[in-house]
Amino acid sequence: MTLSEALNANKTLTNLNLRNNLIGKREALALLEVLKTNMTLVNLDLGFNSIGEEGALALSEALKTNRTLANLDLESNLIGKEGTLALSEALKTNTTLSNLHLRNNSIGNEGALALSEALKANTTLSNLDLAYNSIKKEGALALSKALKANIALTNLNLEFNSFGNEGTLALSEALKANMTLTNLNLKHNSIGYEGALALSEALKTNMTLTNLNLHNNSIGYEGAWALSEALKTNMGLANLNLGYNSIGNEGALALSETLKINTTLTNLDLEYNSVGGEGALALSEALKANTTLSTLSLKDNSIRKEGALALSEALKINATLSNLDLEYNSIGNEGALAISEVLKTNMALSNLSLKDNLIRKEGALALSKALKSNTSLANLDLGYNSIEKEGALVLSEILPINTTLINLDLECNSIGEEGTLALSETLKTSSTLANLNLTYNSIGNGGVLGALRGTQGKYDSGQFELDIQLHWEGRSLDPLRGTQDKHNSNQLEPAQ
Repeated sequence: MTLSEALNANKTLTNLNLRNNLIGKREALALLEVLKTNMTLVNLDLGFNSIGEEGALALSEALKTNRTLANLDLESNLIGKEGTLALSEALKTNTTLSNLHLRNNSIGNEGALALSEALKANTTLSNLDLAYNSIKKEGALALSKALKANIALTNLNLEFNSFGNEGTLALSEALKANMTLTNLNLKHNSIGYEGALALSEALKTNMTLTNLNLHNNSIGYEGAWALSEALKTNMGLANLNLGYNSIGNEGALALSETLKINTTLTNLDLEYNSVGGEGALALSEALKANTTLSTLSLKDNSIRKEGALALSEALKINATLSNLDLEYNSIGNEGALAISEVLKTNMALSNLSLKDNLIRKEGALALSKALKSNTSLANLDLGYNSIEKEGALVLSEILPINTTLINLDLECNSIGEEGTLALSETLKTSSTLANLNLTYNSIGNGGVLGALRGTQGKYDSGQFELDIQLHWEGRSLDPLRGTQDKHNSNQLEPAQ
């Protein structure tokens, strides 16, 4: 019996995932014919197949009569503009589909135009993903007109298209009128300063948008300044991603002034922005006054030890920030020492990334002392530092005492076999640690076996996840089967 025949007979199946299954137009035609009569299927995932324009046409016909399908994923299916035109016609009459994913289908401006016409009539679609679709300014203009009339769409993903500042200007005008859209993703669209300025004007009146992603759009410090002004009065936006936008320290200064008075923003992503020590200092002053921000990413911003020191002072006062990402900032041992002092008293921070920060054994020692008394940190990432054997030894002494740490990442830290053995002993008595990453640490056979012994029982019961994948002497490790030599398949079973 074929899948199509089975579906035709089945009266209970609600979810079907056929993602990445080499389904072509012939298979799709048979499958989609069933949807005309099937009255149970609610979720269908056909992502990463090749149904093409003909498959999309068949699906469109099915959607005109189907009354149960609510979620449809057609990511990367070679649908093109013709397939999108057909789907758009179906959306004008379909009253059940609420989520449609058309990411990476080369729909272009013509496809966007057709969907825009459908959105003017459709009253049920709430989530539309059009990422990676070569939509230019003409397509963005059409979608903008639709957003002025549509009263159902709440989530729109337009990342990695190319509509630039002109397309963003049109979307901004739509945001002034639209009262339903809550999530808008404009990542990587070359919107520039002009686009950011237009969006800022819209945010002064729009109070429904809660999530805005502007990652990698070259808005610069001027764009950051414009958005900062808007956020002084906007009472809706909760999540803002400005990563990789070259805002520099001036942009950080502007945002810092806003954070002192804004009471709605909870998540701010400023990664890859070269805010430097000066920007970190300004943000630190803002954190002393801000009482709503819970997540801040300053990944790769060259804040160095000066920035870490300033942030540490802020964390002594701030009681709301729970997630802080300082990856790749060269804070060194001095920065780690300052943060460690804060961790002794701060009871809000639960997730901290200090990955790739030139932290050595001295920094690890300071952090270990902090973990003795800290009762809030659940996730700590120290990957790609150089804590070495000595750092692992001091951490191993603290982990049995600490009662809150769940995830610890020590990837690529030159821990070696002795450090791993010490940590392994800790695993036997630690009551909370559930995930430990020791990849790329030259732990050798002894370290492998020690780690496996340390997790015995916990791993088997699903209480613990251990990542110790090795790349030494051509060997790799499956924690359940031991070490396998890629060259001769000899097994090294863990000792009992």
